[in-house]
Amino acid sequence: MKFADEIENGIFRIEVPLPGSPLKSINSYIVIGKEKNLMIDTGMNMDECIEAIKKGLEEIKVDLSKTDIFITHMHADHSGLAVVLAREERVVYFNRKEIEMFLSFKGDYWENVIAFMRRHGFPSDEAENAVYRHPGYKYIAKGYINLHPVEDGDVIDLGNFIFHCIQTPGHTPGHTCLYEPDKKIFFSGDHILYDITPNISAWSDEEEFLENYLRSLEKVENIDVRLVLPGHRSPFKNYKERIDELKTHHRNRLNEIIEILKDGEKTAYEIAALMKWDIDIKRWEDFPLLQKWFAVGEAVSHLQYLKKKNLIASEMKDGKLIFSLKIQT
Repeated sequence: MKFADEIENGIFRIEVPLPGSPLKSINSYIVIGKEKNLMIDTGMNMDECIEAIKKGLEEIKVDLSKTDIFITHMHADHSGLAVVLAREERVVYFNRKEIEMFLSFKGDYWENVIAFMRRHGFPSDEAENAVYRHPGYKYIAKGYINLHPVEDGDVIDLGNFIFHCIQTPGHTPGHTCLYEPDKKIFFSGDHILYDITPNISAWSDEEEFLENYLRSLEKVENIDVRLVLPGHRSPFKNYKERIDELKTHHRNRLNEIIEILKDGEKTAYEIAALMKWDIDIKRWEDFPLLQKWFAVGEAVSHLQYLKKKNLIASEMKDGKLIFSLKIQT
């Protein structure tokens, strides 16, 4: 059984399993440089991920003492093994804003998220239970790691590959992609996926998640890209076409919510229950708890966008945020 496949000369992919996740796996990429290598994303901090990564590295004979790590964003499936895999003499690149979020997981982050979701109608006991099951809570990196902050426009030079860091907030506040202009290769993380749509969820009122995401799509849409290497599922080549599809997807989501609110005011939880989701389960009551959690988070990001566009209104009632269509005058 092969654990690593060569995508192009000098670029390998290790498909790291994510047991129990609808995502199924994450792509960890190894780029072989002249004097050092670069690993892009890692997998969760769980035994199955560690085993797959180690076997893949052994297969292509990569020495971690000569390998830097680049994390596209702070979600556990991308950053969870950074502490395990990083070597003291090597660099771990991480967007500066993502570092702040990454470190906040050790504080009261999850308590704030639970309170936020309760305000949006998520049942109190289920909200707490969802966090305890959440992969970001269970499988995040543990222990100290020295992170090297990167900004939009920074360059990572491997000799035969020159990567440009492109900050693409939306999926997370500091999500960062890598672009190799000579080879026209784009490592998209979770910013642009092909077989599935990236989850654009809101977990606070401090960021404009969907607006940032749509702006980030526009930021990168005119880059000359021959090959996209995403964080999940298959590499692909129809870059601009996929960006157009993602824009259309979110326009349809926004219109769907407007139609739902025509029937009267609702919480984000109630709206999510009426939205169409790509899951083979008909009744909202039968959705797995974490699928409900991410669905509500995505509904909230779209509601925030509609409110900023002055198309809907919101007010607090009995501790819950209620949304309604705005009366146009």
